[in-house]
Amino acid sequence: MARDQDDLLVTAAEGSDFWRTTSYGFVHDTGHALLTDFPDGTAAEVTFIADFSAQFDQAGLLIRADEEQWVKAGVELADGVLQLGAVATRGVSDWSVAPVPEWWGQSVVLRASRTGDALTVRARSGDEPWRLVRVAPLPVGPLTVGLMCCAPTRDGLTVRFTDLRLVEADLTLHP
Repeated sequence: MARDQDDLLVTAAEGSDFWRTTSYGFVHDTGHALLTDFPDGTAAEVTFIADFSAQFDQAGLLIRADEEQWVKAGVELADGVLQLGAVATRGVSDWSVAPVPEWWGQSVVLRASRTGDALTVRARSGDEPWRLVRVAPLPVGPLTVGLMCCAPTRDGLTVRFTDLRLVEADLTLHP
């Protein structure tokens, strides 16, 4: 990690990722994350520049109970297209994505709100409206949250994070 003015630059190690078993048959718990406590009733927001060039380059938020229960949400380059998505893991991982090619090179904000047993993930680029990414169950007990990045297929990915903050959780699912 390095500082550039007010930004945090994180260089991901080659082969870093968060994934458990499903479809690929491997467990990776080697991604990079800067985590803090995630109390109920709060939301974490991370802002970064979506400037990716290799398969599975990714950045966003990680919400973690332990090595078998976590959610990562963010932007990832998959099959040549920038994708907005989330991986929810309870013993095994799942993955959902939606293309956002117009976000390439742009500032992206991810927000994860913790309310009781639910995690609500939203994202946006620029001043566009928030997009609902995922509503996922949360395990009971203490959780941590923070920025994350991974570079499963290459070395040299450096992500520019421009903001990270805890704010009040979103109280409704829909506007």
